[in-house]
Amino acid sequence: MNEKLRLSRRKVLAGIGVVGLASAGAGAGTSAFFSDEEEFVDNSLVAGELDLLVDWQQTYDFGDGQTFVSAHPDHDGDGEQSVEIDGEIAKYSDFPDEEDADSNGANIPVLDCDNVPPLSEADFGVDPVTDEEMDTLVQFTDVKPGDAGEITFSLHLCDNPGYLWMQADNISEDGGVHTEPEMAVDPDNLGDLGDAINARLWYDEDCDNVYDSAESVDIMLTLDFSGSMLYDEYGGLVSNDEIQLNGNTYNETTKIDLVELGARQFIDFLQNAGADAQVGVAYLDGEGSDDNIPRTGILQELTTDLSVVDGALTGLRQKLANVVTGSAPSDPSDGDGDPDPFSTNGIATGTYLGEGVDDAQTELDANGRPGAEKQTIVLSDGESFNGTGSTQFSSPEDAAASARAGPGGAISPSPSSPETSVYTINVDGSASTLAAMAGPAGGSGDDPAFFNDIDDPLDIPTVFGNLAAQATQEKVIMEDTLANVLAELADGNGIPLDGNRATLYEELTDPADDPDREAFRNAGVMHCVALSWELPFEIGNEIQGDTLGFDLGFYTEQERHNDGAGPQVA
Repeated sequence: MNEKLRLSRRKVLAGIGVVGLASAGAGAGTSAFFSDEEEFVDNSLVAGELDLLVDWQQTYDFGDGQTFVSAHPDHDGDGEQSVEIDGEIAKYSDFPDEEDADSNGANIPVLDCDNVPPLSEADFGVDPVTDEEMDTLVQFTDVKPGDAGEITFSLHLCDNPGYLWMQADNISEDGGVHTEPEMAVDPDNLGDLGDAINARLWYDEDCDNVYDSAESVDIMLTLDFSGSMLYDEYGGLVSNDEIQLNGNTYNETTKIDLVELGARQFIDFLQNAGADAQVGVAYLDGEGSDDNIPRTGILQELTTDLSVVDGALTGLRQKLANVVTGSAPSDPSDGDGDPDPFSTNGIATGTYLGEGVDDAQTELDANGRPGAEKQTIVLSDGESFNGTGSTQFSSPEDAAASARAGPGGAISPSPSSPETSVYTINVDGSASTLAAMAGPAGGSGDDPAFFNDIDDPLDIPTVFGNLAAQATQEKVIMEDTLANVLAELADGNGIPLDGNRATLYEELTDPADDPDREAFRNAGVMHCVALSWELPFEIGNEIQGDTLGFDLGFYTEQERHNDGAGPQVA
């Protein structure tokens, strides 16, 4: 099953669903005295769905800074992305807007498969120079040297996971009107515009229409070590499928296994990207029946030696078991826990989210680097619970607010505590607390751009990959002339995109079916791809009157029964 989405009102292919019905019954016996019947009614086979939805924000700079050109959805037609959801207007400006309190540099993070309108309802806006209405995505008729533009596409794979390609088609260039100044430098009146424009294609991880270069960052991974992350009795078992971790094969897959896989991919990505990063690991659980002290603490102090952090994240089954089934005081490394997912022996209860965040913030305060951005990534599968002991309960919302506020806002850490962005990951639990905790450094909570809501624990590695990519400079897929970028997009099936940027996949050189390329999933993660262009000031008269035409599109095919190689015919 596949679906192709063309960014033009005139070229839209709709998905097709197929429903098959079957029924069977057993006939009655022929005896007048002995009879019986069994029947199986209302049987059905329903074909799965694969639906790709795209939203975008486009900007243009013709000398006065970036301005909004077109967006989808755009409920009021002002060129800035906005949508009405349940009677409320959602708007997230890409650039500071004095009239918009939520203007913080991101597309609308709450857009999903339920509220992105179909492409047929798109409003392509007006040319900001000529004020002419545009009937397609890119339609500028008075481009001058020094002009620049950018489009960030947000991609939503609904229902089934799928592999994605970005494509171009129908590329055409024309010399246009042959003006007298152009005749002197371009007597043949060639179409030179595509070669003159510089372009960049990249993964815009924070969906803010701006390419983000590398910055130094200190990160605390704050991980839920409660029993429900491992033990079947409390919902820790994800599937009976085998999983391989660090050379070990487990006969079943648990939530903490997927956390180990995703967190170690996170570290591996930072190492290979040469990120200027310090990383530490905090853990949080509840309390046992024989103690009243929260089982939280630091598994690994902040360090720039990311191989040490990788070691701390190895064997999380045993380390979690040492905390939740071991004797008090618990120690992740003492080896006295039972890591069997089917064990029911003395499992500690509760999840001290607030205390875990406080521990992570104390570590950032003590060992964070001056000038480095501070982040805490909190992963949990449930609501915070105080247990049954006498420990003073730390509100998760207050602990997160304290971390975000920094100096003067700290509750348990010191008043010098740094402003810290709090990212949260909810794994198939109650989302309200973790959603309220999430927000940027110095900002308020309940920010959907910092909250990741996962229905399927199998999506945990994808979320870690997205957060790893945000912690480093954004990955450039291609940087060249616009003509060469379009040629690459038009070659074969186009450019294969990677659904998990923490895997080491090179879009232009590795095969589309490379094991490091992953499908895109509807995992509560915004996946954004951006294309920017600029016509340099030094370009001369050879481009006067030239035109460049092209189609842009995205193609997807389902992950199951496909290896990512793509169709035989583009």
